[in-house]
Amino acid sequence: MISRRTRPLLAVTAGLALTAGLTLTGGGPAAAHANDAGSTTVQPAGHAFAATLNGSATFKAGSITITCTSSSSAPSGDNNRVPAAPGNANASGPVSTAITSPVYGDCTGSLPGVEISITTSGAWSVSIQNGSPITATLNAPTQGMILKSSGLANCTVTAAPDGPTTIPTRFVNGAPSQLVVTDVAIPVKVEGGFGCPTTATTAVLNATYDVTDVTDPSSQITVGG
Repeated sequence: MISRRTRPLLAVTAGLALTAGLTLTGGGPAAAHANDAGSTTVQPAGHAFAATLNGSATFKAGSITITCTSSSSAPSGDNNRVPAAPGNANASGPVSTAITSPVYGDCTGSLPGVEISITTSGAWSVSIQNGSPITATLNAPTQGMILKSSGLANCTVTAAPDGPTTIPTRFVNGAPSQLVVTDVAIPVKVEGGFGCPTTATTAVLNATYDVTDVTDPSSQITVGG
């Protein structure tokens, strides 16, 4: 389990971000079409990986936009680890693994005079399906991320307020490989007084993460058939 913690950050999987146990089946669209899916192999088997923000991440709910320029997800226990062989391959669907919820810093809000904090909890995972493009589904737990602003506007934004949710992304092989989140809407509940977008029911996330091999920095985390 991922321990509960509070930091001045924005979580990607609403944030990424991007989990409990190592499995060969995953949630979201990839699982729904597993019978039609092709084979997936994630390499190198058993290697730990990290995800580090490339550029900035934005999280927009109604009139409020949060921009963060620092974020990462690091290995912890079995989290952020490619399954050992043969679990790193699936002949007819995605490969899944637990991930550590991403930590964000250097965040600024579109409203002046506010400070941002986030609390994350619960189990997160990622399911990767080979294809064109390669898809990666981040699976977020119920109320797994709570963003709070304080100062001139005291707002609370709860992601996945009523149940687990999925965040579709693209995985791009490269040096380093990347997870790309583009204009993904996630369910949220917004509470607060003046200046809080309490009518908003979704938030839009954009972020790109570099995925690097921690076990062997000279190697790359790649996805194939």
